[in-house]
Amino acid sequence: MSKLYFTYSAMNAGKSTTLLQAAHNYRERGMQVMLWTSVHHAAKPADTMGRIESRIGLSASAHIYSPGTDMFSAIAAARSEDGLDAIFVDEAQFLGVTQVRDLARVADELDLPVLCYGLRTDFRGALFPGSAELLALADQLREVRTVCHCGRKATMNLRQTPDGRAVAEGEQVAVAKADYVSLCRKHFLAALAG
Repeated sequence: MSKLYFTYSAMNAGKSTTLLQAAHNYRERGMQVMLWTSVHHAAKPADTMGRIESRIGLSASAHIYSPGTDMFSAIAAARSEDGLDAIFVDEAQFLGVTQVRDLARVADELDLPVLCYGLRTDFRGALFPGSAELLALADQLREVRTVCHCGRKATMNLRQTPDGRAVAEGEQVAVAKADYVSLCRKHFLAALAG
């Protein structure tokens, strides 16, 4: 029986690199994979294909999902047409609750492993809805670790202004990576306190 996996971490831990390496391993063995990424990584909102890119220069084309994407139907159709051996989802924190449940159905009903990669929490320390549902439903949880400037494990994502001040309020999603830093809880809370 296939499983639903959720690999999570703070920003800049190498989640996309890990995803791309795992997808490469499947392909190297002659297997078919389907990659997905959030509409936040599309060049234009109407695009159906985007790119998963890692900070170390690895990249691959990926299908785009937006809040209205019926992932179960899209994956089932692709499986019927091309055959599939695994599904990979980057930026899984942006999935909707229904989409996570559909991905669980892909594992359960289509017998395909589904490997999701994303952030656990936002810049306020709150769970993303997609991450919360993955934490609840995933068969296996894995953490990719990165470090705070103090050397401790970074678990939080701090949004900053261009001059380096902590941002405590605002829209949950702001994709510009340059505005974020990964911190341990102690330094995250200290930065928010000002």
